[in-house]
Amino acid sequence: MEQETSKYPLSAHPNDGRPVYGQRATRDLVGYAGRPPTVKWPKSAKVALNLVLNYEEGAEKCLLHGDQESEKLLSEIVGASAYANERHANMESLYDYGSRAGFWRIHDLLRRKGATCTVFAVGMALERNPDAARAMVDAGWEIGERPVGIYQGKPNVNTRRLVVEEGGFLYDSDSYADDLPYWTNEFGDRPHLIVPYTLSENDMRFAIPNGFSNGHEFFVKLKDSLDYLLEEGRRGSPKMMSVGLHCRLVGRPGRAKGLEEFLDYVQSLGDDVWVCR
Repeated sequence: MEQETSKYPLSAHPNDGRPVYGQRATRDLVGYAGRPPTVKWPKSAKVALNLVLNYEEGAEKCLLHGDQESEKLLSEIVGASAYANERHANMESLYDYGSRAGFWRIHDLLRRKGATCTVFAVGMALERNPDAARAMVDAGWEIGERPVGIYQGKPNVNTRRLVVEEGGFLYDSDSYADDLPYWTNEFGDRPHLIVPYTLSENDMRFAIPNGFSNGHEFFVKLKDSLDYLLEEGRRGSPKMMSVGLHCRLVGRPGRAKGLEEFLDYVQSLGDDVWVCR
């Protein structure tokens, strides 16, 4: 069999041996190198916990929104395909559940537990449900004024540059690269803060094969993650933990029960956990 050849022989690629590389040095494989900064969260908390509600319902792909195909992502229809030039009635109603029922269940739960959150909101979705938008503002969640952070969700190599050039954002969350915020200097004299998000501690795993099958599994995953980070914090290395939520997913009653279990557990930990925006 003929040996495969490559444009670059082994150990001869221009990026070989580099810990930081890419367009404007966008990849950094070293990070804090096992020596993260000693973070001082309020009340000497060991973990900063950020609940993130993705509010997307009413902004998904749909012919009624001017798109050329239906939505296919993150619904009860696992592995769904987009319908070209056609509406997908089931998909639409699954998303509608998030804005009609799921949002209000999560809103009530967080209010009852005294927990705040950050909202990754699509503007089009908020425009279509002003009652939900008003409820977010009244709850004091991170929304309702000019945003200082952004999560695009599907960025390309130019997204961060455009965010920085816009000039009004203090941070972005289009990274899953660490358990702590970190700075990037890829834009020269304009340091830019990254506040990492997560696809692991995320209810999207209800909508993928071999993901969560019930609310208790979600609770166990979140509790295990928090417990491990708590121990690191107690040993002198406080961390941050994000939790991703979607109205149409964890807004279902059996799944919301798992989130409620987790919030009760967080409350039992007192000042060791800071629930933050």
